[in-house]
This record gives sequence, structure tokens and C-alpha cells, in this order.
Amino acid sequence: MKNENELLIPPGAEEDTKAIEVIRVWVAKGGQHVSLNPLVWKDPQAWGIVLADLAGHVANAYEQALGLDRGETMRKITDLLVAELTNPTDKAKGQMQNTRPGHRRR
Repeated sequence: MKNENELLIPPGAEEDTKAIEVIRVWVAKGGQHVSLNPLVWKDPQAWGIVLADLAGHVANAYEQALGLDRGETMRKITDLLVAELTNPTDKAKGQMQNTRPGHRRR
């Protein structure tokens, strides 16, 4: 049973039998919870492209949904990204898990 709070899988990913999910981010219990597959690329530098592309998708979504200027949205995202990388408000924590423990679905 699908959780109503899960996002849709993009059509291109659904149609590709070799598609791999690389990151999932949830807001829960007052914080951010992340599941990721960091070893899809051998070079961690590739994540810079992923994060930049993700920022572009977010800016596109704000433009499409709310009519906000894409360039201004990208500036806001990158300004806060640099600030957060320079002076983090929180420390990422967690550990790699290779097994999927059972979890409940709503």
C-alpha cells in the first residue's frame, strides 16, 4: 500500500527497468530524514551535479506552481546553500544500512 505522503515516481524512471533511486528526503519528527545510495557513482564529485540539478528542478517547480522568477529562486537557493555549508545549523548524522528493516505503511 502506497503512503499518501510519498511523491510519484517520474515516468522516465518507471519506464526504465535499470532505474536506480539515489536519494529520498522526508520531513518527520521536526527534522530531515534521508535515505540515499551514495555509491552509485565512484567519484563523490558527481553529487555536485546531482545537487545542482536538484536546485534547478526546485526552481522550475516554484516557477511553474507559483510563478516565481527562476533566476531569483536559484539565487536564494545557492545563497543559503553556501551559507549552510559554511556555517551548518545542524550536523548530518546516521549510518549506512545495507538491509531494509520492516516498516509500517499507512
